[in-house]
Amino acid sequence: MHDPNLTCPVARALDVVGDRWSLLIVRDAFDGVQRFSDFQRSLGMSRSMLSQRLQALTDAGILVQQPSAEGGRYLHYALTAQGQALFPLVVALRQWGEEFLFADGEARSVLHTREGGEPLAPLLPRDLQGRVVGSAQTEVIRPAA
Repeated sequence: MHDPNLTCPVARALDVVGDRWSLLIVRDAFDGVQRFSDFQRSLGMSRSMLSQRLQALTDAGILVQQPSAEGGRYLHYALTAQGQALFPLVVALRQWGEEFLFADGEARSVLHTREGGEPLAPLLPRDLQGRVVGSAQTEVIRPAA
């Protein structure tokens, strides 16, 4: 029997970043967090769990360890190009959460551009001509078994 998850890009992506902690680490990295202790302080997770998730993200090529700018024996974590490519996913999750998981007027963090302080436009899937596409206008073509 053919396992559709073997050929599904969503399933493969979830194998790498599909747990809560991994995506929160990536979110924090986008927010400028680089040091182990800062990730731990921000996320409130155990040292061993954080260490495992950081190692998994490093092994997957999403983060890389680099010598700290301050020198010394400290290392910090930085997003690779592959990690940077997760930005639209983090923004899409943020926008979905803002739309459906907060009551009107409820306090929440906000993502704005550095230059101009403007909010981001909603992320919407588009075809190659720039037209917005919904799920009803798409289909998945699976490889032959």
